[in-house]
Amino acid sequence: MKRGRTSKRARGATEPDLIRFGISIPDDLLKKFDEHLNEKGNQNRSEAIRDLIRDRLVQNAWSEGKGEQIATVTIVYDGQNADVQRRLAENKRALGTHLMSSMHLRINLHQELEVLALRGPASTIRSEAEGLLGLKGILHGKLVMTTPTAP
Repeated sequence: MKRGRTSKRARGATEPDLIRFGISIPDDLLKKFDEHLNEKGNQNRSEAIRDLIRDRLVQNAWSEGKGEQIATVTIVYDGQNADVQRRLAENKRALGTHLMSSMHLRINLHQELEVLALRGPASTIRSEAEGLLGLKGILHGKLVMTTPTAP
């Protein structure tokens, strides 16, 4: 694979040297990408492409299941339902050392939000998150995966 030119960075910069390279992309795809960037606001093409590359590398790390991974599990549930609260508490205790931290917020009179930060092998974290998200009484939930060695 051809390497691009290394750009000169300002003295004292903390980022590694940046490589400039050209890519070929269909006009209509680039227009859609630019529209997406305009909707997001202040992100330029270079930063957006770096974000896409980082995201793909994190996805690969999770799918390969190598090393320690980090994730958050966000759960919205009925705070009036004692059974779901009991099951959630039991599942949190079962997480053991994989549970790094949790945050609990009351959204309104009936709904509560729980955010759990988990750390461990990808397959274990994914399995534990699926167990939490599959609990009866969970109104909505989501697993967000990253890696402690994010590129």
